[in-house]
Amino acid sequence: MIRSVAVFCGSKGGNNPAFARAATALGRGLAEAGIALIYGGGRVGIMGLVADAALAAGGTVEGIIPEFLMQWEVAHPGVADMQVTDSMHSRKRRMFERADAFVTLPGGMGTLDETIEILTWRQLRLHTKPILICDTAGWAGAFVSAIEATVEQGFADPTIRDFIEVLDGPAAVLARLRR
Repeated sequence: MIRSVAVFCGSKGGNNPAFARAATALGRGLAEAGIALIYGGGRVGIMGLVADAALAAGGTVEGIIPEFLMQWEVAHPGVADMQVTDSMHSRKRRMFERADAFVTLPGGMGTLDETIEILTWRQLRLHTKPILICDTAGWAGAFVSAIEATVEQGFADPTIRDFIEVLDGPAAVLARLRR
């Protein structure tokens, strides 16, 4: 049973309004389903929107943020459960420990890093938790292509494909989490 989900997503908003709509729908949907949001603790970008929506819908939100980002004043002031870590690595580790599943929304280098690391841990058999990619406005296409390229060029076993689920938008992600 999925009780908590770590959401990896952008600290920027991106240039397509569909990204903001997806973040808001996912945050609200998690709260309505009684699934706790575990996220990077920020108030900015897609990250802030998913937290805002979960909070507005009465959901449980747990932020995990490294100290240096607290000093940059990007922590979400509305998140009561804000855990401060000493590094990005310890942040990712704590998010992993707290989550029953992972969802990736659109984002940049940090989002890709978090998703690749959790996928690598799955490949190394360090966990069996679901990894869901929320494809919004085609954002996931390039990410999936990069994974496919590693398989095609002999750097990853084809079974890596089985470790992620690419779903079309937040409604499909929420339906999958409820199963």
